[in-house]
Amino acid sequence: MRHRLKDVAERAGVSVKTVSNVVNGYLHVRPDTRARVEEAIAELNYRPNLSARNLRKGRTGVIALAVPELDIPYFAELARHVVTAAAEHGWTVLIDQTGGGPEQERKVAGGIGDHLIDGLILSPLALTAEDLAGLAGMPMVLLGERIDHGPADHVAIDNVAAAHAVTAHLIGLGRRRIAAIGAQRTPEGVSARLRLAGYAAALAEADIGYDERLVAPAPAWHRADGATALRHLLASGVRPDAVFCFNDTLALGALRALHEAGLRVPEDVAVAGFDDIEDGRFSVPTLTTISPDKERIARLAVDLLANRLTGDPEAPPQELTAPHHLIPRESTTP
Repeated sequence: MRHRLKDVAERAGVSVKTVSNVVNGYLHVRPDTRARVEEAIAELNYRPNLSARNLRKGRTGVIALAVPELDIPYFAELARHVVTAAAEHGWTVLIDQTGGGPEQERKVAGGIGDHLIDGLILSPLALTAEDLAGLAGMPMVLLGERIDHGPADHVAIDNVAAAHAVTAHLIGLGRRRIAAIGAQRTPEGVSARLRLAGYAAALAEADIGYDERLVAPAPAWHRADGATALRHLLASGVRPDAVFCFNDTLALGALRALHEAGLRVPEDVAVAGFDDIEDGRFSVPTLTTISPDKERIARLAVDLLANRLTGDPEAPPQELTAPHHLIPRESTTP
């Protein structure tokens, strides 16, 4: 049986209003009274009716997370952390996939229907700051690199520094013909351009010339794209001694293509990725990668959204950077 406020009040010998004050965290309840109410709550295993509470506040208790692709493992793992962080606020998370298209991104940024969600965490690929500025002012936090210094709070990692770190790791192992897989020249390819910039900067620091023949494009960052890009590199006559893939799924595809070509990893070609997805910890060999702190990204985003919902909605947008670190594994270090 689900107990009500009235049941707790009767058990504690206080009014329903007093129980409500304790449940909602009001400070003016006497300590001995609060203790009796909390004891009654524990004895009855009382759980507040969050739906009723949210309705009284004009909220649904639901936030949304919208990402480009759920079959990219990075976004699936990030979503898990967002759900965990949101649960601490008593929120349910509605997860949507935009495909990186402007219409779907515009739809979710507009609120996914009137009064359905209280706020949105969005990882855009197509929308611009100008697009978002023209939409209704729903509380929103942006992820990724597509929009910075825009009209909403923003959480990202330093992609240039991260790509520099993994490229420098390969150089430190004595590799000099380092390929980069994942280049994109489209407006949506901001992350790709930042990671390419970090790669180029590390080469320049080591006095290694930038060779356009070693930079392989990938229209999407899936396993098949990584395998195709690596096969094209080998077919062109270019023989890299290391490969930096702009995400781990590209790297998993590249590992397969190297195996098919009879090349050993890392003895013949070292391979590194980006994102630290779980699959890379179980590949053969295990995958060296850049690990963005996905749990920290999720928590920062949820906390920023909570501040918008409970604090000053007109405060200037915040730009926060989550940490990352390099994880060397078997694909670069035997």
